[in-house]
Amino acid sequence: MSTLNFIDPPGSRSAQRPYARALVWLRRDLRTHDNAALSLALQRADAVWVAFCLDEAILRPLPRRDRRVEFIVRSLHGMDADLRQLAVQSGTAHGPQVSLMVRHGDAVATVASLAQALHAQAVFASHDDEPAALARDAQARGALAGLGCTFVTTKDHVVLERSEVLSQQGTPYGVFTPYKNQWLKTLRPDPHLAEWPVADLAQRLAAVPAELAQPIPQLADIGFEPTNLGDLHLGVGEAGAQALLADFEPRMPQYKAARDFPAVKGPSYLGLHLRFGTVSIRELARRALAVQQGPADTAGAATFLSELIWRDFYHQVLHHHPRVATRAFKPEYDAIQWEQGKAAQALFAAWCEGRTGYPLVDAAMAQINQTGYMHNRLRMVVASFLTKDLGLDWRWGEAYFATHLNDFDLAANNGGWQWASSSGCDAQPYFRIFNPVSQSEKFDGAGKFIRRYLPQLAALPDSAIHAPWLARPVDLAAAGVALGKNYPLPVVAHDEARLRTLERYAVVKKAKPNP
Repeated sequence: MSTLNFIDPPGSRSAQRPYARALVWLRRDLRTHDNAALSLALQRADAVWVAFCLDEAILRPLPRRDRRVEFIVRSLHGMDADLRQLAVQSGTAHGPQVSLMVRHGDAVATVASLAQALHAQAVFASHDDEPAALARDAQARGALAGLGCTFVTTKDHVVLERSEVLSQQGTPYGVFTPYKNQWLKTLRPDPHLAEWPVADLAQRLAAVPAELAQPIPQLADIGFEPTNLGDLHLGVGEAGAQALLADFEPRMPQYKAARDFPAVKGPSYLGLHLRFGTVSIRELARRALAVQQGPADTAGAATFLSELIWRDFYHQVLHHHPRVATRAFKPEYDAIQWEQGKAAQALFAAWCEGRTGYPLVDAAMAQINQTGYMHNRLRMVVASFLTKDLGLDWRWGEAYFATHLNDFDLAANNGGWQWASSSGCDAQPYFRIFNPVSQSEKFDGAGKFIRRYLPQLAALPDSAIHAPWLARPVDLAAAGVALGKNYPLPVVAHDEARLRTLERYAVVKKAKPNP
């Protein structure tokens, strides 16, 4: 559907505002500012309520201490306050009674029940192209139709989606660079980056009926426990996202030069906020374009914008090729015989627990295990190591990241893992195999990142910290490093593993790719 912004004349009843009562179902858009579904509902209905469901189907398999769940719950409290403040500032008498309705249970049943109780004629939500989300939305559409309620969805979590960027033949792109070029040609600041108005329409936010008013659940209410999220300086909710953005924007011109070095403050750290929509991707794109047009070096802003385009790219891949959620984008790569059995499971455990004997890999895994975050360069390094040094199925690593990453997003996570394993769109060639030692020397030359997460190696000299098994015995002794005791020997020899990988991937050369 179109996402063109409009505001009809106050007090009018027209085709542009056909609904008396509407419900907004938040999913991955936990903010009030520049929120497409919320804005559209406010434009098209006289009275609007806002709800979020802590979906039991999503929560059930998660660990009881999950930073993402804590982030969501804390962000919901912030959005509740933001909605009330908007309503009060709009001057409406019922402003203090406006609140966010949060429920815990089955999402479809919950939304249908709220829509019925509110006598809503429409439910508004933002698109979600993950296969499970599409199935859920199909069920919701049917359930709401049975109540005589329309289900209206709109684009929000990407800039250009689905089939907005196609080749001249009308087909989706499978290579990033031509996709990016067409994306830039297609982009129009208005409407694609235009801000969706909310504050100017806040008088249409409706008070929650007393019989439906409930406090927002705390973590314990839904069976979860607090985490170390508060110690990670990532912020929560829209306020946390804006604080990070304010910190990053002056650094954006240096983004290209700084982003590959894990010990340097180079990234935006906004991935978690993008994932749950506490910041608008349109706002980030607008900021990047503004920096590009300013007096500072534009390379950093252009690179940051390119990363946002990569995100759009992977989402359109998932939309057009949902099979990638479980299988290789390039079907011939499904013929690869990955390592199996107890030995493979032991190698996987060593990778998960940061016991591979390769310091950069182990430090990266310590980072994700301790914080739920991993630097983007390191995501490529550990993914290459899992698939091309250990010979393990990329889906094992993808699933581990899905459980542990704060900013886990199916499309981007799948795209990244398939890139690393050479099985996906525009992936690195299968014969390109990262050397974990040279990657360490290049991107953490002084070993600052390694020392932060592997304190047992902290006293090693810079020249030895990247490959301790090659260090002089005197340096190991002086640093208190006992290989095989307080730090492991390498689980594989990289040069030998590289040869095995080339043999393993030979099946790809023999296969005839499907068109």
